Amino acid sequence: MANPKTVEAPSSPEPDQARSGGNPWLVLLAVSLGVIMVMLDGTVVGIANPVIQQDLGASLADLQWVTSGYLLALAVFLITAGKLGDLFGHKRVFLIGVAGFAVTSVGIGLSQELADVIPGLSPVGALIALRVLQGLFGALLQPAALALLRGAFPGEKLNQAMGAWGAIIGLSSAAGPIVGGLLVEKVSWESVFFINAPVGIIALVMGLVIIKDRRSQTLARIDWPGVVLLSGAMFALVWSIIKAPEWGWGDTKTIGFLAGFAVLIAAFIFWQSRARQPLVPLSLFRNVSISIGTVLMMMVAFAMFGAMFFLGFFFQGVHGLSPLDAGLRMLPMSAGMIVASPLAGMLIGRLGPKITMAVGLVITAGSMFLMSQLSIDATFVETAIPFVLLAFGMSPVFVGATEIIVGNAPLELSGVAGGVQQSAMQVGGALGTAILGAVMAAEISSKLPGYLGPAAQGIPAEQLSLLEKAAAFGGLPAGTPQQLRDLVGPAVNNAFMDGMHLAFLVSTGIALLTAALTLFVKAGRKAEGAPVHMG
Repeated sequence: MANPKTVEAPSSPEPDQARSGGNPWLVLLAVSLGVIMVMLDGTVVGIANPVIQQDLGASLADLQWVTSGYLLALAVFLITAGKLGDLFGHKRVFLIGVAGFAVTSVGIGLSQELADVIPGLSPVGALIALRVLQGLFGALLQPAALALLRGAFPGEKLNQAMGAWGAIIGLSSAAGPIVGGLLVEKVSWESVFFINAPVGIIALVMGLVIIKDRRSQTLARIDWPGVVLLSGAMFALVWSIIKAPEWGWGDTKTIGFLAGFAVLIAAFIFWQSRARQPLVPLSLFRNVSISIGTVLMMMVAFAMFGAMFFLGFFFQGVHGLSPLDAGLRMLPMSAGMIVASPLAGMLIGRLGPKITMAVGLVITAGSMFLMSQLSIDATFVETAIPFVLLAFGMSPVFVGATEIIVGNAPLELSGVAGGVQQSAMQVGGALGTAILGAVMAAEISSKLPGYLGPAAQGIPAEQLSLLEKAAAFGGLPAGTPQQLRDLVGPAVNNAFMDGMHLAFLVSTGIALLTAALTLFVKAGRKAEGAPVHMG
């Protein structure tokens, strides 16, 4: 066991030697294509979920696993993947991630065929397993992409790069619901995963030609004890979050996994303070901006991804819209990011991250509050207004927090910093989905009997439980007899609306609390040649 030491990061007298080779804006385009694949996948899964549920007979828990299994793999592996990029080159790790993500996407589209040839494997089981594998490749791809941007752009232009990055992601998010809805409606839900194959091929070719990378000169090996401890801690945390709605937050299993997380993370921190080349140098978090940026990313993801999980069911279940029409309903939010992200990059450059992110979060809170007031027959305009506000509120936070975390990290640790940023987002999203899902389920359970009226007295407990589960999907399943639909359909829809409203109100409060936290952010980026404390 070695004593902690400080290593001088390589000085950078010549910018072209210190940074990834190639035109920085072409590097941005190349890595964006890989991340576009991930973003398309994320948006189209939300559109495809109701159809997957009907086609494969998936339960709400199954659909949550389609999302949470992916998040679990990401959360467990992201920081380790970032360190692999720091050690072996971010270009190599990025390209492996792109190739693996594309291949597993095709496999997901063939879930039914795989289940037919593998004994004991159900289509839903195959889909979930491949989503987990897809998450592992996504973990390789995303921190490497951010690290390549960190290496390609000088510090004074990083805000602009992150703003452009956000705009490209916004464009892919805008295209996702429309392309996904069109494919689900006109072709099949499987086709929304097949679309990743051509995007992945283009990203691979461009990455091979355009991106040039260098390995770290200060890091030489992987901290395997750190990998095991951190992976175990992240698994225990995310698994407890995912299972808590089923087990109960006070259940001994939930408490046991949370206690396991506490023990493992404490052991990880202890080891990192003594390892010669730690997986995550603790000195990284001595920078106040990096620490607060990590918390900001987690809380924002909690509010956004947790609440947005239910919108697909709102549009397709309560409104009865087609997948394509549901995608068009969400277009204002995604399209707004195309304008809001570059604007956020410019404002952060001029005003600093503190004011820009605080205002963004207040706008986000207002948007969430407006969504908590949506009526059961909300028009396109009534949903478009809060969606556009959400785009202009969230963009400064995502751009600012990403720049704070990755931009303040030494270049040699940019992969780890990218992994920290992505881990914070995924853990926050998993927390939001689980906790807000539990809040929503409890509200539905509380309100549904009242909406059913006296008829609830004669409904057996098992059938009432089935109605509660139907309400969580936003409505009764296809094939429900019209007489029963007329009798209990309005009650189920109203209970869903109450649950969704409460979830958005909780998100409103989270956004306001996070806005207060931004006041403690201190801007200022490390010099490229600053000492890096390794232990």
